[in-house]
Amino acid sequence: MTTIYDVARVAEVSASTVSRVLNGHASVDPDLAARVRQAMLDLDYRPNAVARSLRRKRTSLWAVIISDIGNPFFTSLVRGIEDVAQEAGFSVVLCNGDEDPDKESRYVTAALAERMAGVIISPSGRPALINRLTEAGMPVVVIDRQPRGVAVDTVLVDNVHGAETATAHLIDSGYRRVACITGPRRISTALQRLRGYQRALHTHGRIVTEELVRFADFREDGGYQAMASLLSAAEPPDAVFVANNLMTVGALECLLDRAVAVPAQCGVVGFDDIPWAHLVRPSLSTVAQPTYDLGRAAASLLTERIAHPAKAPSTVTLHTTLRIRESSTRALLPPGGQLPDRRGGTEQLH
Repeated sequence: MTTIYDVARVAEVSASTVSRVLNGHASVDPDLAARVRQAMLDLDYRPNAVARSLRRKRTSLWAVIISDIGNPFFTSLVRGIEDVAQEAGFSVVLCNGDEDPDKESRYVTAALAERMAGVIISPSGRPALINRLTEAGMPVVVIDRQPRGVAVDTVLVDNVHGAETATAHLIDSGYRRVACITGPRRISTALQRLRGYQRALHTHGRIVTEELVRFADFREDGGYQAMASLLSAAEPPDAVFVANNLMTVGALECLLDRAVAVPAQCGVVGFDDIPWAHLVRPSLSTVAQPTYDLGRAAASLLTERIAHPAKAPSTVTLHTTLRIRESSTRALLPPGGQLPDRRGGTEQLH
């Protein structure tokens, strides 16, 4: 087996120099570092990861605990994390918290037991889990959701503004009873997007009523059931803002099953862009998040936290973009501006 001393002999440097190169020390002369890396390639040298982690008291792995591996929102986000991790010499272990606090807790326990170099987490709502990580000295970055009462590096988007812009667009498009389907009350993003919806109603002089709000689970079936509940109300909405992509899919499926025409009978805007949003007919209006940049920002914060454990926590907030498509535009109404109602008659717009 090739050893560090073999690499040092071929590179004509000391074993301590090889060790500093392996550990990423910037103090090594670039020419010497290049010779060491070339020698490692020539000799097919593979560092003993177990021994290195014991010496450093950390592995070179990051745990990335996301809330729902089935949500396409996280695909690009994890790619952004991985790209930065690879550049910094780390590898990523992906964990699916599944919106389950107990499952998430088990992954946190595993991250601590396996001496992970750091953790990036989209928490289900329990600040105690974040506290467990920080109290153990684990470098951690929270992404997408804001834990209450915890001072920790965080990467977010402007949820309130994004939701407000989406709701205002529906109102400006002529819809009168705009509903909101949001996520669980314990999750910050759900409450922030609800707040943005309410703010837009206030700004436009609309009454904010609980009759037009449904709390669901950020899943497709939850969106379907919430939309069905809204449509069964005595006064159903003529538009809906849905606070994540999977619930938007469920809401659209419900509208299709109930033969409710979009956008003629019900306008729709979803939060989170969907890869096929521009391909369906009518195409889907969305609030797009910079998911790849979210991942890169979180990974950059984690590398900084690993290098400087004592630095003050920071929060990075990225902007969203409203992408207006056919599902929220009155331009698709029949001539004369009349809406076909769900009882077979017509309803005149005012």
